[in-house]
Amino acid sequence: MGDRKATAAAQDAYICFEDETGQGLRPPKGHTWAPQGRTPVVRVRGSNRGRVSVAGVVCFRSGERSRLIYRLHVYRGRKGEAKSFGWQDYRDLIVVAHNQLKAPVVWVWDNLNVHLVDELALFFVENEEWLTVFQLPSYAPELNPQEGIWSLVKRGLTDFAAANLDHLSRVMKRKLKKIQYRSDLIDGCLTETGLIMSAG
Repeated sequence: MGDRKATAAAQDAYICFEDETGQGLRPPKGHTWAPQGRTPVVRVRGSNRGRVSVAGVVCFRSGERSRLIYRLHVYRGRKGEAKSFGWQDYRDLIVVAHNQLKAPVVWVWDNLNVHLVDELALFFVENEEWLTVFQLPSYAPELNPQEGIWSLVKRGLTDFAAANLDHLSRVMKRKLKKIQYRSDLIDGCLTETGLIMSAG
């Protein structure tokens, strides 16, 4: 993992990979069993306005159980409402991860515009004693194990018709919480990237 691994080893830090996803009331398409010539129909209640966004971070340190930390944001399509996470939300997620892990953090994420704002850059400088930030190359989702977590969640939502955004939010929380207790699944997402955690 190059400089990230060396930095984390020197600080005895967790390497944390962050990413975001979102889901509306229209479920992800998937395959299912049905009698030949009778395509199943999944009826979705309500409009397709609104969305549940999730910011998630998977955290790895050699010799420690892998961790998943996440935050949800529900956008209901109302005027003046924030559609997704703001820079303060990302700052707070980093702080929560640091507090839960009780260790320095090497934070790895993509070049989303909100990740690059001056306020976050200042926050990084002010907390450099425990926080080191790396940007992933553009268009390189295959290097981020958090993408594998989203794949697991979306697979569980295939053809699922939520009654409303609150219902969808509860179901997504339940699926994420199950993954939190399955460090083997989190480790598998790291393996899929081809990256390896090792001591030293």
